[in-house]
Amino acid sequence: MVFKNLKIFIILLILTTFGTSSALAETEKECFEKVSRGIFKFNQGFDNLILEPIAKGYNKLPEPIKNGTGNFTSNIATLLSIPNHLLQGELKLAGHATGSFLINSTVGVLGLGNPAGALGLKNQKEDLGQTLGTYGVGGGCYFVLPILGPTTLRDSVGMVIDNNYLDTFARVTWHEKEIKNLSGNKLDYVGVKAATAVDFRGDNMTNFESLEKNSIDIYAATKSLYLQNRGKKIKNSTDSNEDDWGELDK
Repeated sequence: MVFKNLKIFIILLILTTFGTSSALAETEKECFEKVSRGIFKFNQGFDNLILEPIAKGYNKLPEPIKNGTGNFTSNIATLLSIPNHLLQGELKLAGHATGSFLINSTVGVLGLGNPAGALGLKNQKEDLGQTLGTYGVGGGCYFVLPILGPTTLRDSVGMVIDNNYLDTFARVTWHEKEIKNLSGNKLDYVGVKAATAVDFRGDNMTNFESLEKNSIDIYAATKSLYLQNRGKKIKNSTDSNEDDWGELDK
């Protein structure tokens, strides 16, 4: 099993390197625009029928519940940021993220509170797509995935590797791999991802409405917003992590 997983890792890494090495300056290249536009329309329908109504209901909840949900999902996301900080050689940020997770998971009651933030420990979200970008791997083809939304070849390959190797939460829930006698359930993974999506959609209700109202081509506008944000995150630009509207890729 380990050998099989290692082969998958190597294949994906090769695909990422060769698939994007000639596209370091071509992150806006479209691979399947007609298909992507069709999937984008499907995602809009999913949002209008399911996600947006749920998010509107979520926004009516008391602020402590919404804040707790946002804190909890952000705390879980820290588990993915830590190894990617290390891979990028960002030891100080890795230390901050580790401290943030430990403090919020204990003093903050399983991450519902954010006492680490009051101590100045901020979790700068990282993933393997960003890590590869810091090493000069270009985005390659841009396309849209059902439900998951906009992505690039680099970011989608990074997401697969993250979920299979680097994300501890995914490993002990979705993949049900025991780590120090911990075991989870796939429903835990799905629940956290769903809560993350609803919290993001609720926080950005006005931004989504403005984007739809003011964009001549909402597909192109979303693509531009996604690519600009990913570029800022790779450069560790502060405004891309301060503004949750930049989290279109989550």
